[in-house]
Amino acid sequence: MNNTKIINDPVYGFVTIPTGFIFDLVQHPYLQRLRYIKQVSMTHLVYPGALHTRFQHALGAMHLMSLAIQTLRSKEIEISTEEEEASLIAILLHDIGHGPFSHSLEHTLVEGVSHELISSLLMDRLNLEYEGKLDLAIRIFKDQYDRKFFHQLVSSQLDTDRMDYLNRDSFFTGVSEGVISFDRIIKMLNVSENELVVEAKGIYSIEKFLIARRLMYWQVYLHKTVISAERMMVQALKRAKDLSAQGEDLFATDALSHFLKNRISTENFDLDSEHLNWFMKLDDTDIMSAIKSWSTHHDFILRTLCSKVMLRDLFRTEMQNQPFQESEIIAIKEKVKAHFGLNDNEVAYFVHDQTIQNSTYDSKNGVIKILNKNGKLTDILEASDASSLDALSKLVTKYTLSYPKEIYSN
Repeated sequence: MNNTKIINDPVYGFVTIPTGFIFDLVQHPYLQRLRYIKQVSMTHLVYPGALHTRFQHALGAMHLMSLAIQTLRSKEIEISTEEEEASLIAILLHDIGHGPFSHSLEHTLVEGVSHELISSLLMDRLNLEYEGKLDLAIRIFKDQYDRKFFHQLVSSQLDTDRMDYLNRDSFFTGVSEGVISFDRIIKMLNVSENELVVEAKGIYSIEKFLIARRLMYWQVYLHKTVISAERMMVQALKRAKDLSAQGEDLFATDALSHFLKNRISTENFDLDSEHLNWFMKLDDTDIMSAIKSWSTHHDFILRTLCSKVMLRDLFRTEMQNQPFQESEIIAIKEKVKAHFGLNDNEVAYFVHDQTIQNSTYDSKNGVIKILNKNGKLTDILEASDASSLDALSKLVTKYTLSYPKEIYSN
């Protein structure tokens, strides 16, 4: 059994790994792999400091979970040692199923298989390996435990996952609008009717949390240059898969080669455990080594996409509130075809339009409940006197169009 370990985190200072078993999980190859997966994908091409990893986020979220449990115990909420460890494990492993570059390539290498599903499968594997010691953690993760507030601390509108990534991503990007009063929010947490609630005096911190989340999405996660870089990488991998299907032998690590040469979807992913074994050998380095190699490939499309990513010569991306006219898209495609000598099928790698939707506070997926002094529970939207919160609950839709900027350079 390992002794308690302390890690120096740049956001929170010293973070404690409280038990030997949790330390064993931290040391497991499944979690160590997250050291090589960037938390915010290609965002470093806009904010150069954004090179932090999923591993850091997992430890940070676990630290916040520990603080939340301390707070709830101080308010006479009974939490056993077993429940505490299980909660820490659930949040530590919540992102273990992420693939290379996190959300960006989620449905590119494995079609239709979410990181949440892969996380669940991996937790089941770990549970077998450790002879059932993750039973309660898995029940909490899957929202199958009767004390619902534990799952809400892992996944809800106000969870330790969101609190850490907002704070951490703000820290590493330098975007101060994302800073939240995580310590104040945690101190205001309570439990009522077995659900996680926020005491009324914490309402302004929750308002700031929601506003910060909105600003971070449009200023960082959905920044149009980030969208451009991510789309170019997706298209490069799509071209590589298409070439592989035609018999082209591309440079790739063994793990990446498995996904280039096989069409893997939800159905066959579940049927063959080898797919998951190969997936767990993938991280950002597999993708970037391939992109670097392919930047000199004889195929014009693959070479162009990859060399542009390597040189940060990114496609122009326009973003607007209304759909682009079909005539606009056709006109740009014609210019791209003429400039690069492409046919109708090939131009799809270079011109891409998409719809982006984001809702900062989606009450359909649960609500943030405010606990008044009289014990009454109220939805944050009703309890708040900030008119801006109504806007945050609405689904915002934006439209983007990406294409090579050379077509307008002359």
